[in-house]
Amino acid sequence: MNKQPKKITAIVGSYRKGGIIEQAVDEILGAAHAEGAETVKVFLLDRHIEFCTNCRICAGQPGLKRGICPLQDDLTEILDTIEGSDALVLASPMNFWTVTAVMKRFMERLICYSYWPWSGMAPKVRSRKIDKRAVLVISSAAPSLLARISTRMAGLMKGVALLLGAKTAGTLWIGLAARKQEQDIGWLARKRAARMGRMLAL
Repeated sequence: MNKQPKKITAIVGSYRKGGIIEQAVDEILGAAHAEGAETVKVFLLDRHIEFCTNCRICAGQPGLKRGICPLQDDLTEILDTIEGSDALVLASPMNFWTVTAVMKRFMERLICYSYWPWSGMAPKVRSRKIDKRAVLVISSAAPSLLARISTRMAGLMKGVALLLGAKTAGTLWIGLAARKQEQDIGWLARKRAARMGRMLAL
């Protein structure tokens, strides 16, 4: 019996097309595709995603399924794609020691995966089901080791992966990513990215 191909969705929070982050994501998805996986790349900059208004309508509805947001934009389609996937890639360069604003805007809208009525002290995750794997891609102007130990960016992205039902299986850190305007990720990062792509596809 033939196995169904894995579906892998990448959420890209970079502002630069063809930059270090997109190069790494393309390497991951290309390697996964070569193993038979179906891949989708969502470039957040190209999508219409409104800011969360903290109305809490989506979080006020009980149940295990994500709440319904009243804002009319592309987020519902993106989340449907993620929920139909077997694996995720979450990718962002580091800006001011955290994810980019466009990635943060996406993250804030994920309150729909929590139940938080106005009577509640704090949000509660609707479902603890983990049925996906995730890979994180992070670039920084600082050396990767310094960025890892001096920021909480990876922890933030791992938390987002969990909220989306995925356990992080690997993180690709690319340091010294601001040495020139047009920069290649290099053979070692490409090798690691391809290995992660194959891992997600299996």
